Amino acid sequence: MRLPRPRSSSGLRSGTSLISTRYVSRQRSALMAGLRGWAGAWGNTADGEGPAGIGKQAYSGPHTSTLAHTVLEPDPLRSRWVSGRMTSTAPSRAIGPCSPGVPALTHRQGRPSPTTNMLDGSLEEIVPETEFARVLGPRSEALFRFANSHVAEAAAGFGKGELIRLVNLADALESFLDDHGARYNQTFHDFTELVASTRGIALARFSVAHLRSRLADYGAKESMEIKEAQELEAAISETDLFLAGATGNLLAAARQEASERGVSVTAECEPQGPEWSGGNGGADLFRRRLPRNVGQTEPENEEQKVAEVVSKYLQASAMLEDVSIRKINAEDDREKFLRRACTEEQARVYEATVHNLQSAYDTHIKNTVLEREDERLGRLRGHISTALHLLEAVTQLVHFVERHESGVRSDRAEERITHLVPRSEVRELTLNALLFWANRTMQSGRGLAEDLLPSYTNVQILEVELPAEVELHARPAALIVGIVNRYGTPVELEVAGTRCNAGSILELMITIGSNADARRFRFRGDETPLADIARLFGCGLGESGLEDLPPELSYLRG
Repeated sequence: MRLPRPRSSSGLRSGTSLISTRYVSRQRSALMAGLRGWAGAWGNTADGEGPAGIGKQAYSGPHTSTLAHTVLEPDPLRSRWVSGRMTSTAPSRAIGPCSPGVPALTHRQGRPSPTTNMLDGSLEEIVPETEFARVLGPRSEALFRFANSHVAEAAAGFGKGELIRLVNLADALESFLDDHGARYNQTFHDFTELVASTRGIALARFSVAHLRSRLADYGAKESMEIKEAQELEAAISETDLFLAGATGNLLAAARQEASERGVSVTAECEPQGPEWSGGNGGADLFRRRLPRNVGQTEPENEEQKVAEVVSKYLQASAMLEDVSIRKINAEDDREKFLRRACTEEQARVYEATVHNLQSAYDTHIKNTVLEREDERLGRLRGHISTALHLLEAVTQLVHFVERHESGVRSDRAEERITHLVPRSEVRELTLNALLFWANRTMQSGRGLAEDLLPSYTNVQILEVELPAEVELHARPAALIVGIVNRYGTPVELEVAGTRCNAGSILELMITIGSNADARRFRFRGDETPLADIARLFGCGLGESGLEDLPPELSYLRG
């Protein structure tokens, strides 16, 4: 922040006193003195530690006259280390490193004070590339130790524990590189992209490897023909093998690139010990919990929750079916389809929809008495989990491809990565081995879901008639949709022989508008939402005001 400079007496505006100008000057001097005092406080600390409350540890890179000490905001377009620049008039001395093995930075005598520069608004310190290469060596050591220790496993594929460790190590290194703007530096751009690609491909492979190890337990194959189940297994194995080779290629290329850029690349392996053997980088792969059985009582409306999850399963299946997913062998046609139906944004919607479905199942059904007594529920969850892991990999691979199209990668980096991980093979597996089988898994479970729904709902028929003074326009129609969507089970509306989904405001308005003179309506669905619809018609569809709704419909006021 730049302070205003005091005007000369001749430059004062009419009515401005000289006292106010002197006041501003005194305030500026006080601020400068405070900054020098702050710098002195840093100079008196040992081992590179700043005063309490400063924030993150100092960047230990080889700056010559300044010290970066805190991070204000992440910003991938510029260095995220905000440097508080301070005068150094003491003899040359080293500030201790933040972590073992990281070179200390040195303050040299006789450099100009950059304190005023901070007041001029400069919040960045440019790190010389050669010196950044020196500090990058220790930062990348953990990743390359891992690669050295598991080089024999790279071609065959890491285990799940090793994969999650690799993801964590690559993610930490990528964050460090982004913190210093390496992605937008000619020298370190390619290395940053290789590390980022390693993380993404390893994450995709973790989803596939996890599915491969659990597929038999999920029970989804039981809903498929034998040949179809075998094709699913073959697609998963093919994808797993390709991603394993791609991960090994990217790690080897990252090592070579780092060495060529002057980074000290360790040749050592990881130390032996319990904390290293088969570890997962400090991340738990699975969450374990005891069954919910306190007092042996079941949560209220548990059967209704089952019906809601099953209904959401059918909705998710219908969403994927509407995409018209199919295998496409012709490369041009396949690319057109993926650009239309599976961009990264769309892939994340597919994944999030199925992920929310699994979360709802685990929250309301998993480890309950109903699940233990009805084996169909566990099988339905198997269909959900199988599709979810496939869609997780789809998202990662689509993101991997779209990084080039977004302009993040340079042409040179893209050419190099495409040679290591062929784009055409990535796209072929994305559609024909992952997205296709995610959809098929969901569709093959629809019969199971449709069989479950009547077991957990009491389907009834409700016939109602509009009062003479009430019209069924958009506002009361929205209240009907709100009731249906609250309970999540399907409700059908029939008007003069025309049927529609009562949970869709669009379908409801089209059906009502096509039969504008109709006064009698028939609803078909579970008794719980039908009871609330009957209450809504009983109070005139809320046309006298939502405050007049009965207590059972109070949720419609929100």
